[in-house]
Amino acid sequence: MPVASEDRPLRLLLVEDDDGDAFLVTELLADSGLDTDVRRAVTVAEAVSALDQPRLSGTEGVEILGGIDTTARAGGIDCVLLDLGLPDAHGLSGLQRLLATDSHAAVLVLTGLHDESRGSLAVAAGAQDYLVKDQVDGASLARAVRYAVTRRRAEESQRALLASRLQQEENTRLERGLLPVPVLRDDALSCVPRYRPGRSQALLGGDFYDVVQTEDGSLIVIIGDVAGHGPDSAALGVHLRVAWRTLVLAGHQPPELLPILSRVLEHDRASEETFATACQLVISPDGGSVTVFCAGHPSPLLLASPTRALLEVTPGPALGIVSDWVWDAASVTLPDEWTLMLFTDGLIEGHVPGGAERLGEEGLAELTTKLAHEHASWGELADALLEAVQRLNGGPLADDIALLLLSGRRRTDARPG
Repeated sequence: MPVASEDRPLRLLLVEDDDGDAFLVTELLADSGLDTDVRRAVTVAEAVSALDQPRLSGTEGVEILGGIDTTARAGGIDCVLLDLGLPDAHGLSGLQRLLATDSHAAVLVLTGLHDESRGSLAVAAGAQDYLVKDQVDGASLARAVRYAVTRRRAEESQRALLASRLQQEENTRLERGLLPVPVLRDDALSCVPRYRPGRSQALLGGDFYDVVQTEDGSLIVIIGDVAGHGPDSAALGVHLRVAWRTLVLAGHQPPELLPILSRVLEHDRASEETFATACQLVISPDGGSVTVFCAGHPSPLLLASPTRALLEVTPGPALGIVSDWVWDAASVTLPDEWTLMLFTDGLIEGHVPGGAERLGEEGLAELTTKLAHEHASWGELADALLEAVQRLNGGPLADDIALLLLSGRRRTDARPG
């Protein structure tokens, strides 16, 4: 049963200073039928040098056994057969030096009858197995080599899998930390966010959003979409969101925010062609009206029966398109109880059955009206809406999606909550 995935012999390094024992081991391997290339080192220092050589070509002190030259074969040693009684090693020090090398080789320890107990200690220290030289035959030696190599490769695969999992968990924690936590001071307000990146195995894309209620009770909200896909767009989206929140908390007035954000984008973007759409809402302290700033972004929806666009106006240019642009504001009176839905265009660019037609804003409004009657909570509605849009598209949506459901009511007491 072959161990190596390549069509090649197993490369073995025999570390043995006794010529008679070295001859015995090589004869046992030859009789076993195991396809091997065997080299010999007589000291731990020579073995370490051999393991450091990816092709083992011309390594001083390493002898080719059996007349087989492996210098033309790429790659390193598969298994080390290590005698613990070497002139430059004491106890398990030789094993420890070999294990400390950057080698993928398995280590199989060879002991004598008088020091068999050291074999068990060697396995505990990191060797794959041990054999007593006077009690081994060709079949058992070949079996032990196969086992050692297989076990070593399984350990490496497990280690690589663990490292990959830890890296993914670290990336997940980082990306999750970059998604905002809404700042709400008033229990009368609620926010249900949903976020789905278009990139596979990612938590963060170029879409961004944030929600901050200021000291005077105003609720300021932004949702945006950086053009493009990949880590650069995601990083720029984070820059813009953090910059926006900083500006809001520093007391900048809403009309100033998008112009400053556009300048931030111009300084941070990797290419002059990069732009971002954005929609900013400012809901009055009493919850009775909303002021909307649109920079190339779809208008929010007012969830009612039927659901409809909050504004039917042409938005201003996207961020980063026109320098020093000042976006106009439009104000709308809200009903006594209201829910607004902000979204990025990934939610409306999916196809619908029957051709190349896309869902669009009107299709999204109709779908939302239908689903709102079927679900008791806004969280359930948000999840159902995402699943329905994907189902209509016939598969996963390619673009990032950010979705916010904001709910509130008109108050007679306009003091901050």
